[in-house]
Amino acid sequence: MTLILLPILFVMVIYTISLYNRGINLIEAVHNNQKQIDIQLDRRFKVFESLVDVVRKYMDFEKSTLKAIVALRQQAVQAGKQGDMASKIAYENTISKMLGDIKVVFEQYPSLQSSQNALQLQEEIVSTENKLSFAKQALNDSIEIYNIYKKCFPSVLVVTYFSKTLDKTFTYWELTQEQVQTQESYTVKL
Repeated sequence: MTLILLPILFVMVIYTISLYNRGINLIEAVHNNQKQIDIQLDRRFKVFESLVDVVRKYMDFEKSTLKAIVALRQQAVQAGKQGDMASKIAYENTISKMLGDIKVVFEQYPSLQSSQNALQLQEEIVSTENKLSFAKQALNDSIEIYNIYKKCFPSVLVVTYFSKTLDKTFTYWELTQEQVQTQESYTVKL
């Protein structure tokens, strides 16, 4: 009897260990994707600061915009340190909207539009926003994969047993209501 139970017990232990390790890998993937977003957010802020330096001589509007973005960025960083992902997401989405408004301001200054530095920095902002979008999507995907793992049998048993280590709750990086509305109203014209 023990000859039959011993191999079965051994297989169950190995399988439980592999499910536990998979859960840890999925949690670390979510943490890595959160760090990638932070990298892109920092990059966006630095590019914006460079852009403001270039355009400062052209417009006073940028001073108030810079102050607002710096304040929002500080609040976002503080919220992130406190673990308040919902507030961090809200602050960063507000910054994204403000950066979109800068393009409109650029159109009011023909000499600024022709400045090579300003054009390069505008392209950098667009590029950074695209990279940020991909990083947000990667985060949401990794959270979704983790949540599926957490709910599937038999991994749900391992997550329940090792709940302190494996049962985590992550906040999705959601689209703003305006972005959702734009996507919902999008139609293909033939």
